[in-house]
Amino acid sequence: MSCKDGSKHLMDNGKYVRYTPEQVEALERLYHDCPKPSSIRRQQLIRECPILSHIEPKQIKVWFQNRRCREKQRKEASRLQGVNRKLTAMNKLLMEENDRLQKQVSQLVYENGYFRQHNQNTTLATKDTSCESAVTSGQHSLTTQNPPRDASPAGLLSIAEETLAEFLSKATGTAVEWVQMPGMKPGPDSIGIVAISHGCTGVAARACGLVGLEPTRVAEILKDRPLWFRDCRAVDVLNVLPTANGGTIELLYMQLYAPTTLAPARDFWLLRYTTVLEDGSLVICERSLKNTQNGPSMPPVQHFVRAEMLPSGYLIRPCDGGGSIIHIVDHMDLEPWSVPEVLRPLYESSTVLAQKTTMAALRQLRQISHEVSQSNVTGWGRRPAALRALSQRLSRGFNEALNGFTDEGWSMIGNDGIDDVTILVNSSPDKLMGLNLSFANGFPSVSNAVLCAKASMLLQNVPPAILLRFLREHRSEWADNNMDAYSAAAIKVGPCSLSGSRVGNYGGQVILPLAHTIEHEEFLEVIKLEGIAHSPDDPIMPREVFLLQFCSGMDENAVGTCAELIFAPIDASFADDAPLLPSGFRIIPLESGKEASSPNRTLDLASALDIGPTGNRTSNDYSGNHGCMRSVMTIAFEFAFESHMQEHVASMARQYVRSIISSVQRVALALSPSHLGSHAGLRTPLGTPEAQTLAQWICNSYRCYLGVELLKSNNEGNESLLKSLWHHSDAILCCNLKALPVFTFSNQAGLDMLETTLVALQDIALEKIFDDHGRKILFSEFPQIIQQGFACLQGGICLSSMGRPISYDRVVAWKVLNEEENAHCIGFMFMNWSFV
Repeated sequence: MSCKDGSKHLMDNGKYVRYTPEQVEALERLYHDCPKPSSIRRQQLIRECPILSHIEPKQIKVWFQNRRCREKQRKEASRLQGVNRKLTAMNKLLMEENDRLQKQVSQLVYENGYFRQHNQNTTLATKDTSCESAVTSGQHSLTTQNPPRDASPAGLLSIAEETLAEFLSKATGTAVEWVQMPGMKPGPDSIGIVAISHGCTGVAARACGLVGLEPTRVAEILKDRPLWFRDCRAVDVLNVLPTANGGTIELLYMQLYAPTTLAPARDFWLLRYTTVLEDGSLVICERSLKNTQNGPSMPPVQHFVRAEMLPSGYLIRPCDGGGSIIHIVDHMDLEPWSVPEVLRPLYESSTVLAQKTTMAALRQLRQISHEVSQSNVTGWGRRPAALRALSQRLSRGFNEALNGFTDEGWSMIGNDGIDDVTILVNSSPDKLMGLNLSFANGFPSVSNAVLCAKASMLLQNVPPAILLRFLREHRSEWADNNMDAYSAAAIKVGPCSLSGSRVGNYGGQVILPLAHTIEHEEFLEVIKLEGIAHSPDDPIMPREVFLLQFCSGMDENAVGTCAELIFAPIDASFADDAPLLPSGFRIIPLESGKEASSPNRTLDLASALDIGPTGNRTSNDYSGNHGCMRSVMTIAFEFAFESHMQEHVASMARQYVRSIISSVQRVALALSPSHLGSHAGLRTPLGTPEAQTLAQWICNSYRCYLGVELLKSNNEGNESLLKSLWHHSDAILCCNLKALPVFTFSNQAGLDMLETTLVALQDIALEKIFDDHGRKILFSEFPQIIQQGFACLQGGICLSSMGRPISYDRVVAWKVLNEEENAHCIGFMFMNWSFV
């Protein structure tokens, strides 16, 4: 049936008849309620609407068919128009990018000619110091130290204009050498063209894309950074100065959350300049304020590290046909020296900056643009903007608990002698959540304090996306079911006190039809936990508990993506203003900041296991997130309680978080690619002949000094011997014979015990892993190891690289001799170790 005008209908005699306007209006109303009615429903419509009583059911059926056909054509035409606009804008962006690359090529050709001429006259170049100002790699990095600036309006305007020029040179010029971000391919459905810096000061990322919002609306959204940048705690505008050209200069103080318990938070003292260019483009650019005098300043703030923002910002241009083309540049120096070495890749990676900041801005703009063009109501009757606000509240609440700022009322309480879990208490939850703890379902709230138990751990060889998906779908695998005493105490204070520990007493979980997709890799959902009665007289079981849950980073193909699972208990009414106590997990992939090879060590078994004979990674190395060998997981759980129960609740919280850590480690080990079939065992080839020789030395020396075989069968070839050593159940480590011994080799169990990698292992000193008692024993027995060749140390406690305590039954130490029977290193075997 071909689609015709809605006011006509094909009769049996082949002639068209027209519907009256009243009939068309009635049919349109019916179509809006039910676009595809059944035959029974069509007959009912005719009976209920007298104005349609003279129309046959067959005619009604044909009208609805035509109406659905026209609606489909309209949507397809609208979609094609949107794709055409995107392609046109993307083509314009690609042409601009091509022009920038051509300029960069020209610059490199010029520099190449300059350096050739320079090398031909080295004697003259040595005497002439003017050559030191030459530009290198297309970057304006060789600048002299600027003298202190006057912070008067004229001085600030000078800084603003300089910031504008430097920002534009990064956004559209060649001031930074940009390379395409791995895994990001431009196209009509992509988020935009994303690039990261190569070889510049600090870390930088750039993106350009098309959004369906007007430039002024885009600027308004981007300026409100805490609403879209989830790591941003606050932005305070301390002063606003108008400029003669109609722009504004703002002095800002910004704070960023720390992403994990192992690093301090960051803050910035900024100048922000907003202006309109001659071509009508709107520009917002920022930079850190330094070397200013006679003006306002921001002194150092406790618990924050002052970071630097180099010229960054947004170039917003109106797009033909509506919308905006936006260029984003983020360029920061995040002071990586202030965090442990294992975390420095987070602060030295332009990819991480692009994922967390640059692309987050584009996602927010795209989401708001999508919400404007769609219906206002989705699952559970919530508007998309309200659901997005809920996800922001979950993320912000988790960050607040994770950072535990004193100005929010948090204070640390003493530990139980082990520092693996940190306990914070906040006795002013009203200030913490900005809401009174009251509930619409009639439950009174008597909780007057909130406790947070948090910890971080290093994960090896497990893709964050896969681990997070398992945690989301298999809650019973990590939730603790042995906390009935605390659960019974917590349940009496109302649904809000059903914190993380309460989850452990529920078996199954049902995902309810909220499932609001924020982006393809982020979504918000409500899950219902089904109660399990432990005894017939259980006063609190069975009971339904609802959790509002936010998930992100479950796309395995995304590069450098942080994976999060954050949830908070809610009651069935799901009020928008209900207080939330978020708990959950954050898994951050760590990029390797070191060269994998160790050319200075001829018998470095760690390198041999990680590197093939040619010095490159073997072909079986994993791709995407599977290639990330390390990640740091941070866990934080919040508990509402009555203040007089603080000591009891703190003890139960420690126990609960430690049980979660143990469960996560077990799950991570099971999900490791080495346990997933195709990647089982060591990557092949198994290593260099030198590495296999070292494995033979380890086993031969153990048999020589201890009189027993280290492995079950020592008659295998060297390659099989190395493989068996790698998979030995006890932790086997070797350290060198220097004055301060450091580890040079560990098998898989040793890496798991120390929570480190083969490369990072080489930075761990032997004495650092023992406590005071263990060090005393080690120092007293070390001479015996050197003279006698072996020693057996009694059981005790040692520490992983993440500071977590490990118990072991005993340690066997022996000298490892080479073929000339000279001491090569010291071997240690930790038997029956486990995390405390």
